[in-house]
Amino acid sequence: MTNPAESLVDLLDLEQIEVNIFRGRSPQESLQRVFGGQVAGQALVAAGRTTEGDRPVHSLHAYFLRPGRPGVPIVYQVERVRDGRSFTTRRVTAVQQGRTIFNLTASFHKPEEGPFEHQLPPAREVPDPESLPPVAEEIRKHLGALPEQLELMARRQPFDIRYVDRLRWNADDIDGAEPRSAVWMRAVGPLGDDPLIHTCALTYASDMTLLDAVRIPVEPLWGQRNFDMASLDHAMWFHRPFRADEWFLYDQESPIAIGGRGLARGRIYDVHGQLLVSVVQEGLFRSL
Repeated sequence: MTNPAESLVDLLDLEQIEVNIFRGRSPQESLQRVFGGQVAGQALVAAGRTTEGDRPVHSLHAYFLRPGRPGVPIVYQVERVRDGRSFTTRRVTAVQQGRTIFNLTASFHKPEEGPFEHQLPPAREVPDPESLPPVAEEIRKHLGALPEQLELMARRQPFDIRYVDRLRWNADDIDGAEPRSAVWMRAVGPLGDDPLIHTCALTYASDMTLLDAVRIPVEPLWGQRNFDMASLDHAMWFHRPFRADEWFLYDQESPIAIGGRGLARGRIYDVHGQLLVSVVQEGLFRSL
């Protein structure tokens, strides 16, 4: 089986079919809809491929408009909004079977020295990632073995995910739980040396666990599902260079959930506590 990290790099390698138009694969999977992180990552690749290489992305804002269909290619149309002396702006529309499913606006900034720097430290001390078990190992230990579909997904998972806090399996485990979650993550193999691929890979990963923080006070993450959920929008700010195939801590919290929508915020740190990326997402939650 192909290394899942290599498969992720391949998934992010879009085909250019015309000036400002790219096509991305959408793997045939048993999911109801295409994973949102895949669409966001591919859209950012499309935007980045139309910019100068010396300008890394510093922010993106995106809306998930319709669910994508697994197995059906997605076309990314890039609008070159602005090419300034310091900033470049791109708008990307993702189209599948003639319908717009996703919009993204990304801003790229030519690196420059600032007049000052500061950063709040991480909110809490956490265990070293190597001291924690991979999430698939925890689930296998609890269940005895992974169900066939989950086992297949685990083998295809491009990121090693390790939860800082204990997994919650039943209603008793969530009693009094705060809407917070933290995970260590890194790609399961090398991603190469293209900084854009690392940025887009982390964008892919940023959609994997963020809404956990909304669910934790109301349902076990790994027990019976009571709610259907979907990402509505997603915003990211990239502060420092990083590699997505090295450990990063994704600290997540949900300040509010109301009206069927839950807001989640994430801060991504390296192993030295340097803040790399800030993330905000809103999700839709409906009872099953």
